[in-house]
Amino acid sequence: MTMEDRQQLLTAVATIAENAGQRIMEIYEDGFEVWHKVDDSPLTAADQASHQVIAQALSQITPNIPLLSEEGRIPDFSERRQWQRYWLIDPLDGTKEFINRNGEFTVNIALIEAGAPVLGVVYAPARSTNWYAAAGVGAFRRVVGQAEQPIATRAAAQPMVVLASRSHRNDAVNALLDRLETPEVLGIGSSLKFCLVADGSADFYPRFGPTSEWDTAAAHCVVEQAGGAVVNLDFEPLRYNSKESLLNPDFLVFGDPHHDWSTLLEGLHGESR
Repeated sequence: MTMEDRQQLLTAVATIAENAGQRIMEIYEDGFEVWHKVDDSPLTAADQASHQVIAQALSQITPNIPLLSEEGRIPDFSERRQWQRYWLIDPLDGTKEFINRNGEFTVNIALIEAGAPVLGVVYAPARSTNWYAAAGVGAFRRVVGQAEQPIATRAAAQPMVVLASRSHRNDAVNALLDRLETPEVLGIGSSLKFCLVADGSADFYPRFGPTSEWDTAAAHCVVEQAGGAVVNLDFEPLRYNSKESLLNPDFLVFGDPHHDWSTLLEGLHGESR
């Protein structure tokens, strides 16, 4: 796929995410019931409606690229491992935030090639803001109705702005935060945390706890193309579709790749796993 192909595809997928977000907001405003999956995670009609919008649109523009969605069929690894390129989707990331009506939820759409995210769109419907990127194209932020703006991560400075999960903060994250010099800590939901690192609004997001690959892939691409990194605790980039489980390891998201982040992990590496 050429850079021009990725540019055209990125434009199309950004629009698809915004259309899915519009459907989510219709349900958000009209009211909704909450169900629970087998693993007790919450599910709403908005999750399913967004999935349908995205799956139908992607099947039209890329009929030969398979799709893996949190709300769709999950193929066995024996089938998935044959994929060199596929769509990885979270139709509504931050369902708990959606249910709590705090606006901190997103639509995540990523294109994975050879285990790495090469295109990513993260749309926050309640904020009417879209972050998107593609390899070789760059990273951008657009408020609906306005012109897009290129984005870039920033150099780490003191005090750092550190992001923590609103719904999943734990002792290991707190211990890490204690090692920073008077950080400004912001609690926020969904993949918005990645996006704030990507556009230079924040410096660092540590995540010690379970996440799925569809939670991170789209925003991972945005952070990387903006100049930052998404790595495991061995400082290796997260990989996708490389194992039977779709769970990620613990990871770090940071904007400044030249800062020495490794000293923060001394003594925490084993504890957080």
